[in-house]
Amino acid sequence: MSHLQNLLLDSLLGTKHVDSAALIKLHERSVCVASPGFSLMPSDVRTLVNGFAKNPLQTRREGLYFKEKDYKCVRADDYSLYAKNDNRGVIVVKTHLFLLVATYIEGMYPSVCVEATEKLGDYLRKKGY
Repeated sequence: MSHLQNLLLDSLLGTKHVDSAALIKLHERSVCVASPGFSLMPSDVRTLVNGFAKNPLQTRREGLYFKEKDYKCVRADDYSLYAKNDNRGVIVVKTHLFLLVATYIEGMYPSVCVEATEKLGDYLRKKGY
């Protein structure tokens, strides 16, 4: 298992408030590592990458179509994108090389998912990722 996959599993899934997680290589627009059972279709990767390519206001207004569901965007800026659909959500944090993706489902605390994802994003940026 790779160092990056260990980071995903330990720092995100280890909180018990992240259902699944992945790292997307920004330039290649491909999944680098993902938690077991979490797969992202190329259209999902494109949606997340494009969420940062657009003006944040436009992303907030339009929301996201992710994993065959419409998500309302609750935060969009240069480094973070948060979106929710009923009792589930997706948190995306941009680093120099990656998009860090974490999802939560009903029964999990979104705030814990956000905090863990943002902290891992900060760590990756400081390490040059």
